[in-house]
Order: sequence, then C-alpha cells, then structure tokens
Amino acid sequence: MPAADKPSLVGEEYEVTVGPVAHGGHCIARTDEGRVLFVRHTLPGERVTARITEGNEDSRFLRADAVEIHEASKDRVEAPCPFSGPGRCGGCDWQHVAPGAQRRLKGAVVAEQLQRLAGLTPEEAGWDGTVEPAPGDKVAKGEVPAWRTRVQYAIDAEGRVGLRKHRSHEVQPVDHCLIAAPEVTELGIEKRTWPGMDTVEAIAATGSGDRQVILTPRPGERLPIVELDKPVSVLRVHERDGSIHRVHGRPFVRERAVDRTFRVGNGGFWQVHPKAAELLVDAVMTGLMPKKGDMALDLYCGVGLFAAALAERVGEKGAVLGIESGKRAVEDAQHNLRDLDRVRIEHGKVERVLPRTGITAADLVVLDPPRAGAGRDTVRDIASLGARRIAYVACDPAALARDLRYFEEAGYAPKWMRVFDLFPATHHVECVVVLRPAGKGA
Repeated sequence: MPAADKPSLVGEEYEVTVGPVAHGGHCIARTDEGRVLFVRHTLPGERVTARITEGNEDSRFLRADAVEIHEASKDRVEAPCPFSGPGRCGGCDWQHVAPGAQRRLKGAVVAEQLQRLAGLTPEEAGWDGTVEPAPGDKVAKGEVPAWRTRVQYAIDAEGRVGLRKHRSHEVQPVDHCLIAAPEVTELGIEKRTWPGMDTVEAIAATGSGDRQVILTPRPGERLPIVELDKPVSVLRVHERDGSIHRVHGRPFVRERAVDRTFRVGNGGFWQVHPKAAELLVDAVMTGLMPKKGDMALDLYCGVGLFAAALAERVGEKGAVLGIESGKRAVEDAQHNLRDLDRVRIEHGKVERVLPRTGITAADLVVLDPPRAGAGRDTVRDIASLGARRIAYVACDPAALARDLRYFEEAGYAPKWMRVFDLFPATHHVECVVVLRPAGKGA
C-alpha cells in the first residue's frame, strides 16, 4: 500500500513521558510501541497526553500536540497569550515556558546540532553554553517581551486579522500579538478588518519614526483605503510576479544602527529585534578585531550593516567588498555607504560573484547567509582566501553546524562563539562564530 494510502493517525492520542528538546520548537517522545513523536506545547520530563496532528501508520515519525498535562515541569507557566496552545497560533513555540528555561532549551538545541552535524562540543566551538538575552528583554516569569518590529498578519476570508496556525495556512484570528513591538501595535492593524487581503505586513523602524504597511491582496481584489492610528507609508505586493510597488509615502524605512541611518526599501531584510543590529555588529567586530588597512569581505551583505562597521575600522587605506543577491538591497547598500569610497557593493549570488571578483586573498570575512546556510562550495571559496578571521552570523543552528563541518574540511576552526536570544517565545536563536585557520592562536 502506498504511504499516502496508509491509515491516518491524526487525532489519535497517546500518554507519553516527554524526552529531550529538539530543533524546531518541539520535544521528542516515544509511545509504548516505540513510535517517535515530535510534541509541541510540552517540556522535557513532563507526562502528557499527546494528540497526533500529522502522520500515518507508515510515517517515520509523528507530529503531535500536548493536549493534557499530567505531570508538569517546574519550568512550565501559564501561557500569557490567549491565542497560544494546541491548534491555535503557530508563531510562538515557548509561551508556556519560563524565560530562563526558554534560553536553556535553545542552548540544548544548539549544543545538540553542533555535536550531531559538526562533531563539536560547546568547548571545542569556543562557547560557554549560555544563550544571552538582548538588553531589556529580561522579563518576569509568565511574561514575554514585546520585541517584534516586523509582523506579517494573515487575513481570513472575513477580513479578520490573524496569524497562521502551526504548519498550516489556516488563520487564527487575534486582537493583539504579545510579541509585537509597541510601535507595531500602535498602528491599530488588529483593530480593523481587511477585506480582500491575504496578508498585511507591518514594519516599525528602529531609531526613526518610519512606519510601513505592505499589503498582499487576494487574486482580483482591490486595495482598501488604509486609515490607521499612526502615519504610515503603504506598499503593495503585485499578484502577477510578487514585486512590491509604492502606493503612497516612502518606498523605504530608515533604520538606525552603528551611528548611521540605513535605508531599507520594499520590505527588505533588517533584523527584527530592535537591539539585534547593534548587538550583532558589536559581537562580530569584537571577534574580528579589524586593523587599519585590512581588506574585508561582507558576504550576503544586505543593505550594508556589517560593511559600514568594517569600513569605519579598516580606515581609508583599507577596503571592503560587499556581495548581495537582492537588487533593491544592493541599491540601498550603495546609497547607505555612498560616503565611504573604500566600500564596493556587487550584485549577485555569493557563490557566483565571489569566484568572479578576481580576489585571491582577504584579511577578514563576514558572512550572514540565509537560513539554508552557505554550503560546501561557498565555504571552500571563502576559506581559499586565507583570511586570518572569519565571522559567521547564523539564524539556524543546523545550517551553521553543517557549514562549520565544511570549514573544518577547508582548514578553519572556531575560535569563539556566542548565542543570542533575539526571538523570545519562539525556538529561534542567532549565533555568531569567529573562525581562524586551524592550529593558529591569532
């Protein structure tokens, strides 16, 4: 019988003792028959009733929600968000976990990924095992910080604002997202209906008063008149090709970091936590220790955040090359760094552009790749430049660990590592690893 025809187990319930946390916002458990369950809304050591949400008789593992808690962990709290829990909003994985315990869970995941995919202990990675909160994010048990400066709301068929359920296109209506930054909440998007819209994304820039809303209409629908509680610029996602067009106001927001203003256009990438940009730049520069006259690369450079910090430190006799695949981000980076003659920004995918640059050596490299990581070939090309230090910024510990294994193959070893909790109440973390040629103490 084909796997698709095997009897579904969705809705079946098992009473299980929960095992260790795993990458992805769930914990691992086994049924009495030995079936592996990935269980959400639980904690290691708990005894729960797990209800299957995905899987059939032939599945390698099953996904489940903890729908009844028989023996609770000491780290369990009442979820402060009324929309959190089995079958509801899928945005937060750890609303039911005390803040300090959230960070311990994330640290356990990072350590497991390092060991399994890179063969590294925390000590070998230069990491003390802690996950550091962002400044100002320490909150009391049963609370979550309001940190998310960019929120994409889903809109249901009635035009109600909501967020997607876990691994689903179904919308959970909400009247307030607890992790949304106050500057997002004050726009009043959750107070009104949005007929004909598929998504409404809200952006509240850090360090400026810029606010932006990006509307994605359902096919054939017209844009509503946008009247919110604060002034905003409005952009629209075109249904034909996904391109973004200005409706009114600026097509960009201005973000502030490292004593500079960065233009970020058309909803382009910027760190979501308001403290993240400064925190990551400080960590990267501390690890790289740039010198006057250095030649540095900023790969996957976005709108130029790390390139700007590098340029200030390498001085007029130094040089910085940034490579970025997004055309609008390249335009923004060139605008943002136009006063720095020693910076050049190239457009294209790193794996294609880097070999074409003719650069055969560099002193320093920063790479901040997308969630999938850089990959073996790109790591090999980076390592061939012989940089004395490489700083790797990663939002996914599995991709990071795989790439660290490739760097080891190419002759580079971690010097030190830091892990930041820049996504409280979710399973996500941000890591910074500084590498050096293996066997060198520099």
